[in-house]
This record gives sequence, C-alpha cells and structure tokens, in this order.
Amino acid sequence: MSDQKAMLRMWAAHTAAEFVTRDVDATMRTMTDNPTVLHVPTGMGGVGFDGVRDFYQQWFVGRNPADLSIVSMSQTIGDASIVDEMLITFTHDIEIPWILPAVAPTGKQVRIPVIGIVGFEGADVASERIYWDQAAVLAQVGLLDSAAAERLPFVTAPDGLLDGSLALNQLAQARRTSQPEQGSGAAS
Repeated sequence: MSDQKAMLRMWAAHTAAEFVTRDVDATMRTMTDNPTVLHVPTGMGGVGFDGVRDFYQQWFVGRNPADLSIVSMSQTIGDASIVDEMLITFTHDIEIPWILPAVAPTGKQVRIPVIGIVGFEGADVASERIYWDQAAVLAQVGLLDSAAAERLPFVTAPDGLLDGSLALNQLAQARRTSQPEQGSGAAS
C-alpha cells in the first residue's frame, strides 16, 4: 500500500521546484535515480537521471514565462500514480522549448488544459507523461492555419469547454446543418 499523502507532498515539492524556485537540484531530489519525463505533443523530455537533469537544465526549469500560471483542476490518486488535470496559462513572450520548441515569442496569450500522469516509486517521482492539445497551442499563438482555427473554435479557447462557456458538439452540429439529411432528395 502506498502513502498517497507522501506522493501528493512530493508532487507539490516537485512542481514548486520546477516553477516557483526554478531549482533543478531541488527538482531532481524529488525523483528516483532513474526517472523519465516526456512531454508527448512535442517529444521533449529525458530518460535516466542525467537525461532528465539535462532536459530540466537546458529546456525546462527557468525557461517559462514570468506570468505562467498552473491551476490544478482535479487529481486522481492511485497506489503508485497521480493524474493531475491542470489549466496552464501564459503569455508567449519568451521561447518556451518544451511546449513551442524553436518558436520565437509571439506575445500571444495561451490557455490550455494539460494532463500529467505521474508515476511514483515509494514517494519519489519516477515518471511524468504530460499531454495537451498542441493544435490549441499553435492556434492560440497564430501558427495554425486561420481557416482551420475558425472551423475549430474550441481550439482557440479550450478552457471554454471546461467551464461551460462554450457549447459542446460544435463539429457534429456544423456538419449536420451543412449537409442534407440522408434519404432526402427528389422522388423518382
């Protein structure tokens, strides 16, 4: 049986070291000797202690906008993992390699739901797999074709789906109203 409270405390210490104190050594002290980190949409991360440390030092810790905000919306805790649903907001005013690699600052505001699946060995962080909708990020910074972004309005405001301010089923509704019903047509 795991100590879920210890896992939560370690995850809080881990994210504080990443985003508040911006301390790579403190971040690594929250992890096992052989951790993995993967930001799935961009393929950024590291494997093993040295690989994760290099990723944090070179591409992540201290490489975030000053106004970056992370709000945890829900956490599901298992025997050896935490699934953290978060809303991340920032102004793209610096290069942010882990989420927009090799993209010069656009000055645009970004708001995206993010899911982190955090694995533990005991109370230490063993793995992180982080997911988000990269099309939403690209649309919000102006790098997604504007016609596609207009057709997919939720891409530019995905948090609207979460807070109820954006109608659900838009894509299906748009398709249904733009095409004739099946079976309709001229009689023979």
